[in-house]
Amino acid sequence: MSGKRRGWSDSAPLLAQQHSQQKSQHPYQPRSVSLEMTTSTVPATARSVFLGIDVGTGSARAGLFDENGKLLGSSSSPIQIWKDGDCVEQSSTDIWHAISAAVKAACSLAEVSKEEVKVAVDAEGSPVTVSWSGDSRRNIIVWMDHRAVEQAERINSRNSTVLQYCGGALSPEMQPPKLLWVKENLPDSWSMVFRWMDLSDWLSYRATGDDTRSLCTTVCKWTYLGHAHMHQNNEKDSRDMEACGWDDDFWEEIGLSDLVDGHHAKIGRSVAFPGHPLGSGLTSTAAKELGLVAGIPVGTSLIDAHAGGVGVMESVPLSDSEPKESDKEALCRRMVLVCGTSTCHMAISQNKLFIPGVWGPYWSAMVPEHWLTEGGQSATGALLDYMVENHVASPHLANRAASQRISLFELLNKILETMMLDLKRPFLASLTEDMHVLPDFHGNRSPIADPKAKGMLCGLTLDTSEKQLALQYLATVQGIAYGTRHIVEHCNAHGHEIDTILACGGLVKNALFIQEHADIIGCPIILPRESEPVLLGAAILGAVAARKYCSLHEAMKALNAAGQVIHPSKDPKVKKYHDAKYRIFRELYEQQLSHRSIMAEALE
Repeated sequence: MSGKRRGWSDSAPLLAQQHSQQKSQHPYQPRSVSLEMTTSTVPATARSVFLGIDVGTGSARAGLFDENGKLLGSSSSPIQIWKDGDCVEQSSTDIWHAISAAVKAACSLAEVSKEEVKVAVDAEGSPVTVSWSGDSRRNIIVWMDHRAVEQAERINSRNSTVLQYCGGALSPEMQPPKLLWVKENLPDSWSMVFRWMDLSDWLSYRATGDDTRSLCTTVCKWTYLGHAHMHQNNEKDSRDMEACGWDDDFWEEIGLSDLVDGHHAKIGRSVAFPGHPLGSGLTSTAAKELGLVAGIPVGTSLIDAHAGGVGVMESVPLSDSEPKESDKEALCRRMVLVCGTSTCHMAISQNKLFIPGVWGPYWSAMVPEHWLTEGGQSATGALLDYMVENHVASPHLANRAASQRISLFELLNKILETMMLDLKRPFLASLTEDMHVLPDFHGNRSPIADPKAKGMLCGLTLDTSEKQLALQYLATVQGIAYGTRHIVEHCNAHGHEIDTILACGGLVKNALFIQEHADIIGCPIILPRESEPVLLGAAILGAVAARKYCSLHEAMKALNAAGQVIHPSKDPKVKKYHDAKYRIFRELYEQQLSHRSIMAEALE
């Protein structure tokens, strides 16, 4: 009989739960909150099979991996999303159904029987709305939701010491501002909630009935101080996961003192490293819903971007591997880009580095006993979709792409190649010399940390052709890459020594996107061998929970593998060109600040 391991990851939504009015093995119900998570499970059998589950913004995905980290099969199932202005919501019930469908389909495609898999998720309860609509299905506030900008500003104005560990200021994408918004705007929902959870932690709870939270979610999104947790627990039994890292003064200062009650029962009484085995594994209820076997080991979760980091950070070519004595130093020179709807920039260090405008330092939030630095761009894949879909030439171009059985972006890349040849340009990037994009259409997450920042597009004409759309698309790709260069340079200026980029996510399938990033950042970009590294990172948690490996890092080294390496152009003209455009990129935001000041003065 073969064994399976499983893990979870998601895009960090916030979820709320209330007491169930029906008899249930679970004491509380799901509510709308934004969550992120990865969970995993493993059985003791002849073959080791790992199952990873990733809940993204638009779908739930499941993937099965062998002992070498090779993908055996994967499947996805769409999830519903409601968008209304700055409010973005989802349903935990819908997400669980999507997970169940994806797991069953992945097992079928990989020809894996349920006895071979060891993974679990389980829970029952009634959702509580976090929506103005009052729709009880909408019990999740998605990570990209920006309804709590004003609450974030008020929290940041208090200069609490916990803010040191999130770049100096909370983002409206984090949980405290969202929680404060619910309390101030939906008091009935607030009074009904029995537990507030990250989606990833809820999924682990749903699978096992164990309410132990992850250091990843609590530290990165909830202001939990992981280093304080370790300091206070280091003399205790290793199984003691008492949540010692909450700063009660912070919650009281911002008006959420009720979250401290009952030894932090609503936000987490116990916190553990990612991959820590939960409860007795997968419950019988969850096993039945997922088509798996009860008792499979399930580990504490990771946020999806952090799962991507675990799934690729050791994916370096064998020829480039450093001797073991320098492993830690080499690991700390790498940055992982997880590129999807948004992009997260993950780097670790052995010492804590305080970097203004960049999230962290987070203790053990991704790789145990290392400090995590987390940069990010709130809109990347979403921005490219927006720029293309809102152009008048888009429908006709989409029809052409469909007739050629290629993606719209592949067709745009071909158009740009043809334009470069027809116009006798020295290199493709030079097509945008008159067009510049500031990609902050959903605010700036890093390193400026300005949620009020706006996008800018310079160089428009009356041209509505497909070629003009291709230029706007290329300029947007470049603007996103300049944003990443800004983050890398900012991190290096504050103590990091990043010289290698590893990238994963849907956008890395776009060759132009990756090449522009390599040319603009000036670093080689390594892609993983496997196409689903976030799922692999989640599955690694299962391997750790099943005691297949003694540590998360050991599992990463065993299961990560490198694929293609994209090197920056050696043409000095390309570097000179991008240096000039990067200078304009930086000036665009300064101009925006000036414009903002002028208008504020006019409206006084």
